[in-house]
Amino acid sequence: MATHEIQLFCTFTRSLRPLVPIKAGTVSMYCCGPTVYDYAHIGNLRTYLNEDFMRRTLEFCGYGVQHVINITDVGHLTSDADEGEDKMEKGSARTGKTAWELATYYTEAFLKDLKGLKIKSPHHMPKATDYIAQQIQTVQQIEANGFSYITSDGVYFDTSKLDNYGELARLNVEGLQEGLRVEAGQKRNKTDFALWKLSAAGSHRQMEWDSPWGRGFPGWHIECTAMSVALLGQYFDVHWGAEDHIPVHHTNEIAQCQAAHGTRAANFWLHAKFLNLATEKMSKSGGGFIRLTHIVEKGIHPLAFRYLCLGAHYRAALEFSWENLQAAETSLSRFSNQILALPDGGSIIEPAIQEFQACVANDLGVAQGLGMEITQRFSSFSCKHQSHNSCHGLNFWSESR
Repeated sequence: MATHEIQLFCTFTRSLRPLVPIKAGTVSMYCCGPTVYDYAHIGNLRTYLNEDFMRRTLEFCGYGVQHVINITDVGHLTSDADEGEDKMEKGSARTGKTAWELATYYTEAFLKDLKGLKIKSPHHMPKATDYIAQQIQTVQQIEANGFSYITSDGVYFDTSKLDNYGELARLNVEGLQEGLRVEAGQKRNKTDFALWKLSAAGSHRQMEWDSPWGRGFPGWHIECTAMSVALLGQYFDVHWGAEDHIPVHHTNEIAQCQAAHGTRAANFWLHAKFLNLATEKMSKSGGGFIRLTHIVEKGIHPLAFRYLCLGAHYRAALEFSWENLQAAETSLSRFSNQILALPDGGSIIEPAIQEFQACVANDLGVAQGLGMEITQRFSSFSCKHQSHNSCHGLNFWSESR
């Protein structure tokens, strides 16, 4: 039973609101997962850590959680404008693996990273290629409701049919339309996006399926809509992602759900800020591609990176440097020694529990909660008392999966 009200900042409403689960006592949470054409870098992993902090906060405060992280293994093109190669096909050409082998290889690498960082396993980890039928059905529903049109290369969502398209990102759609380029081809509006792409005539893709519109593959955005609805329902509690999802991917997810089901998909939309390398965001296409294995190779424990991420709020950018990481490792060691030095067999001071809970319940203020002086606030602390909810909650950085 929930013991503390959670306040969350919703990107859609731009406000801090109390989380009232749609299903009493249980929070449904969908997290946009990796496109498995390459390894995850530590910037990606910061987002999954923040999502893990939320799951632990919810459980600490007495809520049940239904946690979904999807695996995108088809349909994510190299351009947000529905141009370029499918990232899986491109990765296949780069590595010499088939697209299917590539997906398996990088999914396993991603799971290894989650384990190394003590990120709890989601209850569901659906793959886009396992939900093709549901994606086709969703496109058909959007089509039946009059929100799509067909071109020579696929089925597109007509954003002009949706009055509040772009509300999540506060897009100036009219301004964007003024800049409509000839390169948009048969798209009616610059903001229109692909629901189903048709395979080029005479070509053969490694991943393609028959559909009512012809042989092809799903658009990137329709995957998350179909999988989240299948697993959590047409309207669920929380949708997570990184800040770069706001203007395109999550905006288009919301549009699809509004057209197909009349909802904005989730009650709360949460977005984590980037992990930056100096003044540059970390990306696969740019410089500074640092993986968790690079941290381990330098003799630094993965939990030092987890502890570094605990020190900044999810809505604040975090700058990464090796100096910052080494400082986090030192702080983690000192924090661990403080815990281990406390007398065994005692009890946690109730005011300290309440203060910590208040911090994490206030828009996931984990950094503020960990700023409490442990040795002053606790008479003694023992993680042998696993039946006590507090012990579970305070182990945001060390609890096993």
